[in-house]
Amino acid sequence: MSPPARPRVWAVVPAAGTGSRMGHATPKQYLELGGRPIVARAVQRVASDPRVHGVVVALREDDAHWSAARPRLHCALWTVVGGDTRQASVLAALDWLVRAGESHDWVAVHDAARPCLRPDDLRVLLDVALADAVGAVLAMPVRDTMKRADPEGRVAQTVSRDHLWHALTPQVFRLGQLRAALRSAEDAGRTVTDEAQAMEDAGLAARLVVGHADNLKITHPADMALGEQILAAQGADD
Repeated sequence: MSPPARPRVWAVVPAAGTGSRMGHATPKQYLELGGRPIVARAVQRVASDPRVHGVVVALREDDAHWSAARPRLHCALWTVVGGDTRQASVLAALDWLVRAGESHDWVAVHDAARPCLRPDDLRVLLDVALADAVGAVLAMPVRDTMKRADPEGRVAQTVSRDHLWHALTPQVFRLGQLRAALRSAEDAGRTVTDEAQAMEDAGLAARLVVGHADNLKITHPADMALGEQILAAQGADD
């Protein structure tokens, strides 16, 4: 019997959302940042590590923007039809990947609206994840005082920030384990907000890897100017 193939690293980018909070007719992932579509930058950033074997982008079925935005990569790039939620889009990509890869392969899931991921952060994340039994998540320790609001929008409680983190992406897990965790959530009608939550629900705890605050998620119109500033500070030319 031949030994199992060495695990490969794949990337998944869910890009089927409409970005309604941006108040723009064009889905936010296709707005230009520094002269290039946000999603093109996000895909290039998550593929910047040479260990990434290929990238799968999940798109809306009626997507009319991808062909013009599609970036050039050092690795293979495929697309699948995503779903109405993030988890459905990620699951669609994993369902496709399981036919191209192995269940013990690694998958790095990255937001289509995070175009400023530092390559060094990706490198460290992969170093940690690939040496871990479960996987790893880029995150930032909470620095500000945290408040819980009541239904009227008043302060109900001050929450200790000890051991609290802001979850970022990429989030890196085994292909088979992540697919099973997301399938379980989908079948049960549960919506998870990120891959780490699905893994938590399956009893698998990811390692936290400190990232940088400039790994911005473009969500509101004001984020565009900040993203431009970050790219300029990074000297981005990708």
